[in-house]
Amino acid sequence: MLQILKNYIHFLTALLAVFFYGSKASKMTVIGITGTDGKTSTTELLYHILLESGKKVSMISTVRAVLGGNEYDTGFHVTTPSPFTLQKYIKKAYELGSRFLVLEVTSHALDQARTTGTSIDIAVITNISHEHIDYHKTFENYKEAKAKILKGVKYSILNADDKNFDYFQKKADGKIITFGLGKKADFTKESFPFKSTLIGDFNDYNILAATAVTKQIGLSDNNIKSAISSFKGVMGRMEEIKTGRNFRIFLDFAHKINALENALETVKKEAKRKVIVVFGSAGLRDVIKRPIMGKIAGKLADFTILTAEDPRTEDVRTIIDQIAKGVSSAGAKELDKSKPIKITDKNKHFFWRIPDRQEAINFAIRKLAQAGDVVLITGKGHEKSMCYGTVEYPWSDTEAIHKALHDNVSKT
Repeated sequence: MLQILKNYIHFLTALLAVFFYGSKASKMTVIGITGTDGKTSTTELLYHILLESGKKVSMISTVRAVLGGNEYDTGFHVTTPSPFTLQKYIKKAYELGSRFLVLEVTSHALDQARTTGTSIDIAVITNISHEHIDYHKTFENYKEAKAKILKGVKYSILNADDKNFDYFQKKADGKIITFGLGKKADFTKESFPFKSTLIGDFNDYNILAATAVTKQIGLSDNNIKSAISSFKGVMGRMEEIKTGRNFRIFLDFAHKINALENALETVKKEAKRKVIVVFGSAGLRDVIKRPIMGKIAGKLADFTILTAEDPRTEDVRTIIDQIAKGVSSAGAKELDKSKPIKITDKNKHFFWRIPDRQEAINFAIRKLAQAGDVVLITGKGHEKSMCYGTVEYPWSDTEAIHKALHDNVSKT
């Protein structure tokens, strides 16, 4: 009941914001993107394709907002801004000449009606899997929230391979356009071949989703393919950090079940030897996913290091304990970081508990990584802070990686 009241207040606030800033979204082609994974990458890629094709375009994503070529920080742990901030951004984008807006939209924003009054012309749902059950309470509620983006649109762009496709197909307004890696979709790698520097099937899905959108806008195949080939990816999304060493490091935002599994499957294909993963789980968020993610890591990674990821007011050790149950259930053996590492059985998987995230990254890079290995660090990606208690402290996984690689300090 309390959340319903809050959502009603959000709804009225959104209407007031639209009235205050003049409903500029109605004068632009707005592309709204939601889904469990791939929202930010697809948003950034769409922006890149439209920009490279000469369109006047702005975007608002998790990582940043770019309005008329000017970049703005969207803040800590935020995707879709509050209604007044969103409408202020939209008005600024319009006044700076943009006639296209690419907008990343979360299930929270859809449930809370934060985008009310922002007329979305083309809606994309990248995929749907278990996430945010702490907020939505049930998976059905989560799907229902996501489906709201499809109301009143001209085009609904849907993932034909997603197991929830039938549900969203029934909910969709406008013309339904599909993408996927299977042959039944409107846009596939076979029907629209492209070249990209991005790795992983999940990136192929993002590319095909963006292609489906831009073809409805009327861009040529040559313009789309050229932009895809020149797109370098998104900060903190399967981003390779150059090491100058004989092993590789990837940084990824993956903090959800499906995202972690996809990231690990992808780096396994890149690794010549071992896969080492460093991750945790956010405090005061979906507790159910913790052992599930642990089991995935214990199965797919050779070495797993469990650490902090925004513990908030929860005890980080309790969170790690919950993840560790899943890692152990996959058959991985726990080792003590203070003791010499003597691993003789190459068929077994191993894990460590290191609550301090910098220490965990140091351990992975300085103690474990060897020639041909891949180190995958997930959960924080592009974010610039870490929440302990109720305070956001400055934090960067990228800086932590460089510190582990280059600081002349005694090795952890």
